[in-house]
Amino acid sequence: MFEGKVVLTGVKPTGTPHLGNYLGAIKPAIALGREALKTGGKHYMFIADYHAINAEKNPEVLNQKLREIACVYLAGGLDPAQSVFFRQSDIPEVHEITTILYAYTPKGFMNKAHAYKAAVDKNREAGKPDDDGINMGLYTYPTLMATDIVAYDSDIVPVGKDQVQHVEIARDIAGAINAHYNKELLHLPTYYIDERVAVVPGIDGRKMSKSYGNVIPLFEDDKSIKKAIFSIKTDSRPMEEPKNPDEILVYEIYKSIATPEQIQEMGDGLRQGKLGYGHIKNMLLDAVIKEIGGIREKYNYYMAHFDEVEEMLADGARRARPAAQATLKRLKDAVFAR
Repeated sequence: MFEGKVVLTGVKPTGTPHLGNYLGAIKPAIALGREALKTGGKHYMFIADYHAINAEKNPEVLNQKLREIACVYLAGGLDPAQSVFFRQSDIPEVHEITTILYAYTPKGFMNKAHAYKAAVDKNREAGKPDDDGINMGLYTYPTLMATDIVAYDSDIVPVGKDQVQHVEIARDIAGAINAHYNKELLHLPTYYIDERVAVVPGIDGRKMSKSYGNVIPLFEDDKSIKKAIFSIKTDSRPMEEPKNPDEILVYEIYKSIATPEQIQEMGDGLRQGKLGYGHIKNMLLDAVIKEIGGIREKYNYYMAHFDEVEEMLADGARRARPAAQATLKRLKDAVFAR
């Protein structure tokens, strides 16, 4: 389905990635980009730093988060010579396009956007005014995201189920503009949900998340990773008691990283009473170390040599800007009858 298509992925710098981020978002995004490139398509990957400032106002923290997310994608195998990898803020045309899109974006779209509604609901639960602490960046988030999508003539935008709405809004705005001027000024995007991507549970059984404090670190030393894995919740049943693997949290996490053969081995061992919790935690530890060993080394290299990463991002922006410039010109020519 990616043959000859333009695939675009945006990533927000939200802090040091953990194992759940890597397995559930970073690794699949890189794989989809490679698939698009192999089939003659094009892959844009951008760091959404303008989106990030809605929540993070400290420039030092924001810059650190940006460095981390850039380095983890490069360490995970993103090839900046093939994929167009850049920072959102390095494309000045983004804001001109967004300004034009505002004129064709119904306010109702913003009112029903998930992020805004969630913030309002949170305020109501706390007994605060609906818009307490909500800035215009958060409120108009979907229009800027629409620009991110249409600026590069994107065909396909891989998203999680909670992000489908944003692609639909982008498509609706682009469709309204095209209909008004009776010409295809903006390419209509479609979303893609990779059903193979699973939510990785954390060490307490909830979704792995920094906010829950239940993560398995990605780039800390082996001792820290082992400590997290051996903190995974288990019960007191003895090894010899047969167990249903699907009821064992260690097994659920293991399924997201191990090979089918390894998963079968652990499952059989639990069902037959041949593996105890210590055994399967060590099996998970081995799988995690094997998965991230080389990635961790590359990540540390890029973090220590970020000047090289800056050059990659700058080159990506140079390659991305012509598409955004062409989109802006089409819009200006139509809007101002040039």
